[in-house]
Amino acid sequence: MKLANIHEAENNLSQLIEYALQGEEVIISQAGKPLVKLVRYSPAATPRNPGFWAGKVKMADDFDVTPNEIINAFLGE
Repeated sequence: MKLANIHEAENNLSQLIEYALQGEEVIISQAGKPLVKLVRYSPAATPRNPGFWAGKVKMADDFDVTPNEIINAFLGE
């Protein structure tokens, strides 16, 4: 975490931004009291679109049926 006062932040904003881009939190304070936190921006996740695959995927009628030869192979028989 990088600490900076307002005067330092005004004079070294580019450098403080670089710290934030590298994942480090930068706390800007005034008279020794923290005021703001500078962190890397991450956009909000795009909202999900339910039903996007509707009608595009088909399941086989026997999807839940496992053949005995497969079961036996897992059992080592």
